[in-house]
Amino acid sequence: MDRVFEALSSTPRRRILAYLNGGELTAGDIASRFDFSKPALSAHLRILEDAGLITREKRGQYVYFQLVPDRLANTVFAWVSELCPQGRPLKRESRARAKAANTPPVAGEPTDDMHAPDKHAPDMEEPA
Repeated sequence: MDRVFEALSSTPRRRILAYLNGGELTAGDIASRFDFSKPALSAHLRILEDAGLITREKRGQYVYFQLVPDRLANTVFAWVSELCPQGRPLKRESRARAKAANTPPVAGEPTDDMHAPDKHAPDMEEPA
């Protein structure tokens, strides 16, 4: 989460994300919209990529960059959930449910695919 917010702390990087929100762009397309050196652009793109906010794909002689919108949305949601008074208890509940779902059943206890013995069924005789 820290990498995402570090990446978002820069105005040029936020502008790059805004441009990519309109669709994929080549490195040259992005560079033409800014007035800084290629090494500076490369550094900004690397920070955004390391944060998982963009991806790159080389096609022939061009490198295309794309926005990863789910990464940004999930990070912001996780951050807001921590601030929300309901967020922490809900997270604890979700973790407890996930843990319970992954816990192997105790021997002799019914599970979802086994049914508890029917109380109305006739008892079977136990061996003497």
